[in-house]
Amino acid sequence: MKNKQYTSTILMVEPTAFYYNPETAVNNYFQTETSASQEEIQQQALEEFNGMVSALRSKGVNVITIKDTLTPHTPDSIFPNNWISFHSDGNVVLYPMFAKNRRDERREEDVLGLLEEKGFLINDVIDFTSAEEDDIFLEGTGSIILDRENELAFACISQRTDEELLIEFCEELEYTPVVFTANQTVDGQRKPIYHTNVMMCIADKYAIVCLDSIDDKKEKKNVCEYLLESGKEIIPITEAQMHQFAGNMLQVGGLGQSYLVMSQTAYNSLTEDQKSKIENYNPILPVKIDLIEKLGGGSARCMMAEVFLQKNN
Repeated sequence: MKNKQYTSTILMVEPTAFYYNPETAVNNYFQTETSASQEEIQQQALEEFNGMVSALRSKGVNVITIKDTLTPHTPDSIFPNNWISFHSDGNVVLYPMFAKNRRDERREEDVLGLLEEKGFLINDVIDFTSAEEDDIFLEGTGSIILDRENELAFACISQRTDEELLIEFCEELEYTPVVFTANQTVDGQRKPIYHTNVMMCIADKYAIVCLDSIDDKKEKKNVCEYLLESGKEIIPITEAQMHQFAGNMLQVGGLGQSYLVMSQTAYNSLTEDQKSKIENYNPILPVKIDLIEKLGGGSARCMMAEVFLQKNN
């Protein structure tokens, strides 16, 4: 049976002490510091989180939430897609992460226990986390954009996305790697984009890609060929739109149809033409998460870990 590209079950982590994380800011150029108090920030982040959960549930998405623990302090726990992924064959994958304080987010026992309670079948846990000892990282579906139907794994190489480990992942899970370099301009210099999922989103029939960020013409052509050969319409976004999180989107299943979830910031950056191209396939669901984006440097896609596990009948 062919894998489905999207799922209607999403895992989200409710924040208890969300804040700006200096450990990730060294190579995440999307983060912005703040002078607001931790209490104010947490309160606003929780409001944004709850608003997003409500918006998803209102469209028929099955959102499973788990509350973050106060200790150890994990300011980025709201972005679970970097440490865990779930697959339809029952496999769960755990990933090595660049920031030391993000490693404490991996509460696999709690998460897997919760999913099993809800009737999901877990076959095997594939654990790549020991790579951290060698300073090798691969940050889940932040680093890897999966075309699950066509078994392709797209990844732009950065300090947080190691090519050799990506290839190991692909061998283990039977994906074909599509590797490239994607850059963004920071203070007049071209610097690697920290995660593939800020410049690319793959849905069932289309792909949203910041082609301007792939400087190498051969690599750009290669990415486009893989997408076109698998029957996707390519909807390009500009680098300016990428900086408004227009690449950080996720297609999810709802009541009888799919939706493309993105932040209000990303939605506002799109042209009418881009919106109508997306809406040819499915409605757009914008969610307001301004503070989470600004401080966390991640957006709607980063907040959702897709659950593709099968369920007990």
